[in-house]
Amino acid sequence: MSSLSRRILIGSSAAAATGLLLPRSSSPQAPADATRTADLITPETQRAIDRGLAWLTKRQVLSGRNEGAFGHGGYQGGVAVASLAGLAFMMSGNPPGQGTFGKHIDRCIAYLTSCVQDSGYISVPGSGQDNMYGHGFATLFLAEVYGMSDKADLDVAVGEKLRKAVKLTCQCQNDAGGWRYQPQKSDADLSITICQIMGLRAARDAGIHVPDEVRTRCIQYVKNSQNADGGFRYQINGGGSTFPLTAAGVVSLYSAGIYDGEPIEKALKWLMNHLPGKASASSGYFFYGHYYAVQAMWHAGGDYWAKWFPAIRDLLLSRQGGDGSWPDGEVCPEFRTGMACIILQMPNNFLPIFSP
Repeated sequence: MSSLSRRILIGSSAAAATGLLLPRSSSPQAPADATRTADLITPETQRAIDRGLAWLTKRQVLSGRNEGAFGHGGYQGGVAVASLAGLAFMMSGNPPGQGTFGKHIDRCIAYLTSCVQDSGYISVPGSGQDNMYGHGFATLFLAEVYGMSDKADLDVAVGEKLRKAVKLTCQCQNDAGGWRYQPQKSDADLSITICQIMGLRAARDAGIHVPDEVRTRCIQYVKNSQNADGGFRYQINGGGSTFPLTAAGVVSLYSAGIYDGEPIEKALKWLMNHLPGKASASSGYFFYGHYYAVQAMWHAGGDYWAKWFPAIRDLLLSRQGGDGSWPDGEVCPEFRTGMACIILQMPNNFLPIFSP
């Protein structure tokens, strides 16, 4: 097994546990938890994952201008879908260039690095679909690739582009600490902001410099977005709590190295009122919300994780289509299938960014 394979399978725990705000040496480690085990991936679940990943491979463009993307236009041809699919492939334990999905990961890398503009913005010019969501997801994916790679040529190709992307992210943060749809200082919302936080966290763990003031401001923005009921709202100037944003808010706090305390507990209890399968759990942006919710519960561990994962696992299994995709929901089937495969593979713990 190569050193890259070992680092993926082990999970690079020191970097993975590093909070966005905390120096590596002082970052707390989440306690060992017997509930966080790969045994939760049942044979039926693994078959669903295999079918989903196989469906994604058939959707990837294999040649031409959009090689590596998952379509020739629209959301399928954008950087967000390519990034999520790439993460889903790597969560199966495949490093770039190796294993069943190695070549597909390589195509994702080539496509996404080709989409890094001179400014550092990761987008498909003229597509009309990319925005800072895509930029954040792409930064996250490239940072995971860069942090786990021991190939000198890949480090250069990805590292230079990643530094540009991180610089762009930092430059367009607004004074309140958040980000909005376009790569410029403007107002902000929590949904876009969490995507940038995850990208910056992964980049910092991979050794890319992220200024302290950027990290401090973005976490303050998240804290200012929490309502008295424990949930999180879309923008800091007001609004009700929503499931997707509360899940994203909890993950933001964990990314900052905040593992306990009243804000975390109130938010987790709020989320448990939206346990998958409950009538109250119905919400727009189902896959986006559960992408963050499963991370929140994975970090929380214990009873939270033990109740949450089987519920979302079984719900996703019931919604998978006969061709292996997830046919119903937001954005496009490639987006939904990538998200679903990421969620179902959380117990594998193969990517540092998702490690407790």
